[in-house]
Amino acid sequence: MFKLILATGNAHKVDELYAILEPLLPGLDRSEIATLRDFTVTDPVEDEVTFPGNALLKARALAAETGLPCIADDSGISVDVLGGAPGIFSARWSGKHGDDKGNLDLLLAQLADIKEQHRGAKFVCAAALVDPASNYETVEIGEMLGSLTYAPRGENGFGYDPIFVPTGYEQTTAEMPAAEKNRISHRAKAFTALAPKIVEILS
Repeated sequence: MFKLILATGNAHKVDELYAILEPLLPGLDRSEIATLRDFTVTDPVEDEVTFPGNALLKARALAAETGLPCIADDSGISVDVLGGAPGIFSARWSGKHGDDKGNLDLLLAQLADIKEQHRGAKFVCAAALVDPASNYETVEIGEMLGSLTYAPRGENGFGYDPIFVPTGYEQTTAEMPAAEKNRISHRAKAFTALAPKIVEILS
């Protein structure tokens, strides 16, 4: 029986969330965390203009349809010299949603003449928790600071990972082992901040 639903079809995200929650909820089994693959649900239109807004929108919609406490996240990359863009448009920066290569190539072209000291950026994740039984809602923000390279490096990860070097590292997040990237990621930070509130609801 499901106790919680995570608004994703990505099993990796469930593994990441379970790894954070398991020490806090020893009785929780991974099979008790549902995903979008376990339900037939309506995909909400993400028409908010902030990461927290879109995360809450998704969590509210899924919680209402399933009756389960729901966690949803919205994330993207924010580039200093672009005033925080691509931001919420990260997944469709080049015009087509999910075109990782097109998005990355366009961003690199836009930053081609920007000097190294001005190539600061950060990954941002907003993770929302909505409990339909108590009408409880909250959002936590996680950030991973870093800078952008001039060319892609590495085969791991996805999206903008091949051009993002976290502060204090020399590797891009696409060159890092998945376990290390997940340990310092914006999503891990947001989920970790949310974890005590999830525990309260499930306990």
